[in-house]
Amino acid sequence: MMLSSGLISGLLFGVPLWLPFAEPKSGAMEGHFALKVLPVFQNRCFPCHGDDAGKLRGGLDIRSPDGLRKGGDIGKPAVIHGKPDDSLLYQSVTRKHTDVAAMPPKESDRLSNEEVASIRLWIEKGAIWPDDKTIAQIKSSQVASSRTVKTSGGQNPEWSNRSYNPEDLWAYQPLKKMGIPKVVAKGNPVDSFLEAKLKQAGLLPSRLADRRTLARRAHLDLTGLPPTEAQINTFVEDRADDDQAWEKLVDGLLGSQHHAEQMARHWLDVTRYADSSGYANDYDRGNAWRYRDYVVRSFHSNKPFNQFVMEQVAGDEMDPQNPEMLVATGFLRMGAWELTGMEVPRVARQRFLDDVTDTVGQAFLGHMLQCARCHDHKFDPVPTRDYYSMQAIFATTQLVERAAPFLPIENTAGFSEKNYLDARKQWLEGELERIKNAEGAAKKKWLADHPEKAGQKPPRHEFLPPADLGMERIARKGLERLKWEYDRYEPFALAVYTGKTPTLKAVYAPLRMPGKTEVGEFETTSILAGGDPFSPGMAVAPGVLSVLGEYKVTGEPIGRRLALARWLAGNNNPLTLRVMANRIWQWTMGSPLAGNPNNFGATGKKPTHPELLEWLASSLAVNSNIRELQKTILMSHAYRRSGEYKYPVDLDRKDPNRQLYAVHRSRRLAAEEIRDAMLHASGELNPAMGGIPVRPQLHQEVAFQPRQVMGTFAPAWQPSPRAADRNRRTIYTLKLRGMRDPFLEVFDVPVPDSCSENRESSTITPQVFALFNSSYTRNRAMMFARRLLRETTSPEQAIARAFQIAFGRQPQPGEMGECLKHWDSMTVRHQGHQWPSQKMPSQIQREAVEENTGERFSFQEPLFASRDFEPDFPPEQVTARLWGLMEVCLVLFNSNEFLHVQ
Repeated sequence: MMLSSGLISGLLFGVPLWLPFAEPKSGAMEGHFALKVLPVFQNRCFPCHGDDAGKLRGGLDIRSPDGLRKGGDIGKPAVIHGKPDDSLLYQSVTRKHTDVAAMPPKESDRLSNEEVASIRLWIEKGAIWPDDKTIAQIKSSQVASSRTVKTSGGQNPEWSNRSYNPEDLWAYQPLKKMGIPKVVAKGNPVDSFLEAKLKQAGLLPSRLADRRTLARRAHLDLTGLPPTEAQINTFVEDRADDDQAWEKLVDGLLGSQHHAEQMARHWLDVTRYADSSGYANDYDRGNAWRYRDYVVRSFHSNKPFNQFVMEQVAGDEMDPQNPEMLVATGFLRMGAWELTGMEVPRVARQRFLDDVTDTVGQAFLGHMLQCARCHDHKFDPVPTRDYYSMQAIFATTQLVERAAPFLPIENTAGFSEKNYLDARKQWLEGELERIKNAEGAAKKKWLADHPEKAGQKPPRHEFLPPADLGMERIARKGLERLKWEYDRYEPFALAVYTGKTPTLKAVYAPLRMPGKTEVGEFETTSILAGGDPFSPGMAVAPGVLSVLGEYKVTGEPIGRRLALARWLAGNNNPLTLRVMANRIWQWTMGSPLAGNPNNFGATGKKPTHPELLEWLASSLAVNSNIRELQKTILMSHAYRRSGEYKYPVDLDRKDPNRQLYAVHRSRRLAAEEIRDAMLHASGELNPAMGGIPVRPQLHQEVAFQPRQVMGTFAPAWQPSPRAADRNRRTIYTLKLRGMRDPFLEVFDVPVPDSCSENRESSTITPQVFALFNSSYTRNRAMMFARRLLRETTSPEQAIARAFQIAFGRQPQPGEMGECLKHWDSMTVRHQGHQWPSQKMPSQIQREAVEENTGERFSFQEPLFASRDFEPDFPPEQVTARLWGLMEVCLVLFNSNEFLHVQ
């Protein structure tokens, strides 16, 4: 937890001076501190403010009363005895003070209501901090109520026999059949659980939101797209009662393709989806898109959750003749991976095994298993033995791009773009041929000029200038990379197979199924000292998390992953069900019940509503129906509540983090939703489903920046030539690890190198520039303006139409006046101005240093796709009046109402 010293000084001027900590004394507050407050400090604050005394953030050390008394670099106290509302520490953890840095900094790490309340109570009662001896006595007395847990055993008896706080073992317990609280007479079970908590807190739920607000909320949450005017009016004007009209709307959205795309976007965050390999060898994974589309299809068909789990972990072992099952195992291949001649094969192999083991743990079990890679888990009953037993399941899993014929349902449109690869291939081959001929002619001349050296090997560097030496490498490596890109249009799946581990020295082309699968060896798995693949210790057999009970995994090479898949998807596995129920709640309501969706262990946030989570998980166990569970949540009053509260001061005091669901919490649109919403408003959005990745137009400084892949130039980013392709939904855009879309990056799209549990929602200055000044946003605003002029006949109609499209409502009189005034002033400003040309260059010049000689050289890289680029609109058609309306549209795109779901 970090407190900014600048913010501290800005806040504490005029605050009462420090009131000393009360002397330690016996009583309930000593136990409250030792068991409730101190663990929060240790787990959430000490990493930045105590563990390393030499690197204290803001100079603040909170390991002792003295550290809190000092208060950091400025010498002001962090806690004021008896006054939590005036204490900087409390203000920071409530995250409600705009002039105080929120702590912990990450939204996903925010303290729970209970943790915040514990700190408040501690400060109110005098900030009592007992001495170490008293704390130890309190903790030892708690041991009597702690529990030991049976596992496969740790590396020492002390770990194997250690005790755990029962509260930290909540996720491992068998699912309980929960009785629904009798709070809401005939209501939704979700409301019964939530309102029982509200009643305990002394809060009443807010009223339901109006239908227009609900229509926009539902469309954005469930599809990632705003509703059209017709869709809003259909719901608003429905004469059925509110529940019936709402159910009709919800059913329509849940069955739409756009809902499947929205759900797939959430899941692809978890699976670390990308279209390239990452690291220095960031080759395109040409066929990764087929896994992305498998996920979309799975949600669109409402595939049972247990089947969805099993197919991704062991589809090839379930039905190796079914292309869909092979594509599904792309889940196991989504991690960053490379094996070059500069890499140690065993290290590369271990990198895959570690990645897939930990990802299965986070995605399905809510456990960061990597914490047990080098030692028994510090906090959870997960011994190192279990980590490597899980890894042993994948010891016979091999990487392959596997033959998988395209399914009739797959979108294979756009394959004509393969012509651009053919053109690049012809150019690179031509360069190699030219260099070869030039070198041959130079050698021939050299031999003629030096007859006395006949029979000697001519020195190569004397025959080629630096430009040709460098170009030879560029062309050779470029042809190598094309093998991967061509796979985008071929019937192969990024997949796995079960078999012996082949001997691979380097991988410079897509891996195919070996002709002889008996070549190689069946790996055995051992506990690796410190996680070092060259320090094997005790051998382990395939297995699962032993804390959940005994489960037999075959020791045979084939069938291990299928056994794991059945265990993960079985109704006797409470972790998988709780984890997915928590994710469904998070994707629907905007925040999870258990605050760390990838960490259900001791250091993860406990569920704010454990009984509700239990009920949701049990419901998922009954029918494995994701859509039905999501509908239950959507039909609740909790989802439909207004974001306004009659007594806001009371709400702030009793529910500062809005975790009790008395009101509906607004959220900022995710990066993809912002882009898609702009395309939706401009009328450009292409709703086609699936297919090869498309390339949106990026700022040329980013698109043409030199990107290195394994020591030489990667091809420049070229936007898809057809505007209709560029304007596909963001889920279908090319996602390279080594070149991120700056617009998506600034709005918090997670790095796809690991399993992402929750999107950040930052507010930073570069977002302003991305929305107001970027050429992409301004082009969308211009297309929006063009649409408005096409669809209306007067300025007032144009502004009214703009508000209806952007916000789903009509403008207020004052808004209409301000927009018309701005339109007029911007029209005058842009008199005589010309809209920038959208013409793309046909080639770009690259500057490089030849690695053998160290000399500089340059070459021209042709841009074959860019030569066919279709501009969004002819710039010569942009009049001053159209430009002025564009400025109005740009303001609407930048408004909170456009960027937030209410």
